Amino acid sequence: MSPHGKIDVHHHVIPPAFSQAMERHGLREVAGAPLPRWTPTRSLSVMEENDIATALLSLSCPGVYFGDLAEAVDLARRCNDSVAELTRLHPGRFGSFAVLPMPFVEESCAEAIRALDVLHADGVVLLGSTEGVFLGAPRLEELMAELDARGATVFVHPNLHATSTTLGLEGPGFLLEFLCDTTRAALNLILTGTMERYPRIRFILAHAGGFLPYAAWRLSLANLMPPYDTQAPQGILTYLRRFYFDTALSPGAPTLAALREFVDPSHLLFGSDFPFAPEPITALQVKTLKESHVLSPDLRAGVDRAHALRLFPRYASASEHPEPLPTPPREAALDRVKRLLRRPLVSVAQRLRDR
Repeated sequence: MSPHGKIDVHHHVIPPAFSQAMERHGLREVAGAPLPRWTPTRSLSVMEENDIATALLSLSCPGVYFGDLAEAVDLARRCNDSVAELTRLHPGRFGSFAVLPMPFVEESCAEAIRALDVLHADGVVLLGSTEGVFLGAPRLEELMAELDARGATVFVHPNLHATSTTLGLEGPGFLLEFLCDTTRAALNLILTGTMERYPRIRFILAHAGGFLPYAAWRLSLANLMPPYDTQAPQGILTYLRRFYFDTALSPGAPTLAALREFVDPSHLLFGSDFPFAPEPITALQVKTLKESHVLSPDLRAGVDRAHALRLFPRYASASEHPEPLPTPPREAALDRVKRLLRRPLVSVAQRLRDR
């Protein structure tokens, strides 16, 4: 394996404490997929086989809340401590996105502060929705403020919302409904003004952002609807393009082509979804990306490693010097004037829509 190998931003950990909790609650599947058997050795082996230098470990859905808040707080701490120990034992090979006892804000703030300030996690993992609460909900404001104050990176992983579980459609939830949860959460972060108020948070969307890149023009019509011209004053597309997108289970040419046209290429990151994507599927994803005619050699190198180093520079070698990331600007004074002048047109468009 090359010391300049890939950085995998979507690599799951299944600590013993989490497996035991799932068993206690009689749960054997995650969104229709059997809970995999996982060990650090298994991750290291698939990393060696696919030239992955560093894997940022995160817990998948359903998270740590199974109906008991005290259990969730304890389980989050135990999982984060377990991953912190792995990063200590395997320096440079493993990083971490800490899990929080969502959707409980006070407890999640406390664990985020501990994980980022004490355990030195690389960021936190948040599910698109937890117990019906989507990212961007007003009740999560305090947590967003804490993450923004630290310039935190947030890995957004989908969950199954109740509306997805009651549709009565064939197929496991991870196949399609996961993408809905990510898309809903990302749009809600914009329409509630969360991304405008907290520009220092950097959000990575799993699985190429669900449907977000492909519906972007349609979503941008919210610019003509009050009150979104106030909540998202810089325009919907501006915020959509702030997201980062991983390639997990999404390495096909049409998907990559859409992402390449939609977002700055530096916002594309490698992700495997191991071990939910087992060894053969992880290898197939790597092969598909390597052979892709959509990615130039330079862009492929960026997706594999260089783009992630801008977010996580501590994994750079002595010979690598990633460029620092700029902080997204808040609304400029001139832009605010333009928005205020546009408001009468927005009102007219709204009246016409409501006729």
